[in-house]
Amino acid sequence: MLQSLRDKSSGWVATVILGLLIVPFALFGVNDYISGGSQNYAARIQSPPTWWRSAPAVWPASVLWRHQDVGAGEFRERFEQERQRARQAEGAAFDNKAFESAENKRKVLEQLIDERLMRMAAEDAGIRIPDATVRREIESVADFQVDGRFNARRYQALLAGLNPPMTPLRFEQRMRDDLQRNALVGQLFQTAFVTDADVRRLVGMWFEERDIDAAQVPAVAANQAVTDAEAKAWYDANEARYRTAETATIEYIDIDAAKLVQAPIDEAQLRATYAAQMDKFGTPEQRLVSHILIPVDAKADAAAQRAAQDKARQLAAQAAAPGTDFAALAKAQSGDPGSRNTGGDLGWIEQGGSLPKPFVDAVFALRKGAVSQPVKSDFGWHVIQLRDVRPGTRKTFEEVRAQLAEEAATGTRERTYNDLLGALVDELMKNPSGFAQVAAKHQLPVQRLGPFPRNGGDGIAAVAGVQAEAFSTARVEDGSVSDPIEVGNDRSVLLRVVGHAPSKVQPLASVRAQVDADLRADKASRQAATTAKALAEAVRKGKPLATLASERGYPLQALPGLMRTATTPTPQAVKAVFSAPKPTEGAPSAGQILLPDGSWMVFQVMAVRPADVSAIPGDQQTRMRNELGVASGDQDAKAYVADMRKRVKIRVVESQL
Repeated sequence: MLQSLRDKSSGWVATVILGLLIVPFALFGVNDYISGGSQNYAARIQSPPTWWRSAPAVWPASVLWRHQDVGAGEFRERFEQERQRARQAEGAAFDNKAFESAENKRKVLEQLIDERLMRMAAEDAGIRIPDATVRREIESVADFQVDGRFNARRYQALLAGLNPPMTPLRFEQRMRDDLQRNALVGQLFQTAFVTDADVRRLVGMWFEERDIDAAQVPAVAANQAVTDAEAKAWYDANEARYRTAETATIEYIDIDAAKLVQAPIDEAQLRATYAAQMDKFGTPEQRLVSHILIPVDAKADAAAQRAAQDKARQLAAQAAAPGTDFAALAKAQSGDPGSRNTGGDLGWIEQGGSLPKPFVDAVFALRKGAVSQPVKSDFGWHVIQLRDVRPGTRKTFEEVRAQLAEEAATGTRERTYNDLLGALVDELMKNPSGFAQVAAKHQLPVQRLGPFPRNGGDGIAAVAGVQAEAFSTARVEDGSVSDPIEVGNDRSVLLRVVGHAPSKVQPLASVRAQVDADLRADKASRQAATTAKALAEAVRKGKPLATLASERGYPLQALPGLMRTATTPTPQAVKAVFSAPKPTEGAPSAGQILLPDGSWMVFQVMAVRPADVSAIPGDQQTRMRNELGVASGDQDAKAYVADMRKRVKIRVVESQL
């Protein structure tokens, strides 16, 4: 039997089958073939190779397509950043559950996809960002500076404090990606073409003035009788107007860090903290540096490495010679495109910065004015000149004691707050019905609030998180205690619903007076609209609005010199005025617009004065030209991304969102 199997597995049929199996194993890997592959990404972008743009997306040509992934971790990191940004912008009104919507998640993912497409386009265009450019960009960020200078310790501390934390290497890569993508967008902006005619048209339109006459047609509700049939018909058609508000009544425990008892300040601990954080209270020594780079690939062979080192030695000797202009030598010989044009200037650096360690060690071993021997890094060989030294400084304990005391108090307060909040949650999980007992144990009062309406109320009742919990099905049905709800900085509440009244339609008999009033107001508004429309039509036929208003006793107001930026009478009214055609001989211009109080404004455009472009300051015209250019470039960038989306395949893994 075994011999029979061996004979059958060695024929040409078995060879063909084996060959067919080798293809997917070679192209996709044995693990992917067996397991179906890992989908640890939120989106995958597949695009044809740069050397064959028209490559079809079908096998076998599809195996040549390249792909880039938006990782699941990358998506979650960006989504969390957007969450924090929204929380800061909305404050107490922020609704975390609403933010978790599928629409929000997809919006963030689409933004990441667009950014990745722009990076792919930049790579295809050969755009590369030098390390020196990334470093200068990071060092220019104000948040990373102390007294106007980049501070490496602050830089690292701020990155570590992000949510989620970020390593310097990850941040530098993100900065490089942003610069690369923005470089391509910047090129599109630069190609935006704005003509003088475009500028004159925009300036003329923006600064155009219009003189109008405006008459107000009031909506006066006559005290006429409303029949039962009319009231019933109106009530049935507008039933939602006459619903009672859904209300809730809650009991809650308020945990406010600002009201918690604070332990006295420990002087010895303050001094110990100062000793451990001395570097935080000063500026480190900084050194002003220039360099000449002889680039060589880290993977280059020994001959190329020796050649680069020999050239660096020659330049070091030349630079150290009396009378040599180091900046001129760097401009002529340096291979660092980021600093060559500025004579090799790298600015002020300090220990622990973003430069390679061998480079920094060499800098801090030099004396002022000296030139180093060649120093090796991953980028090649450096010849370094130390131009100046700025000594470090340090504040005394007495100078920073108040700051240390405040930080200690804040830390203690936060720990006490978090410990108390954690204890309350743990105890209520063990004893869900012991709301009052748990509060009493920690000397916290149980407070009562309500009834308050859905999407209404004052104080904490207006907080989105409180609203969501107070009207949630779980809290209403079983009276369970909520998770902590943040209602302010270091302030949270735990609540339970003790009363709930659903929204319901009130019977017609109980709201009849309101129905009659609403019906009369509606009739008055519709009558005012009809009158306003008739007045505007009469103006267009040649009768002045002033005459028509006088005949009917409507107040008339002249509004000369109205501009597009005006907000009176209302922004909507101004928009209607400037949307109306210009009046011509035999064709007056008029219109009507509803005002917030239910009345109508009828207007007649009496005169239109185009802007005198020559009277507009040159800097203002330049600013508007730039705005037009930016708007045009922005549209080009969006069109570019939209076109790229047509040429790639994008797969979204919904389970990773």
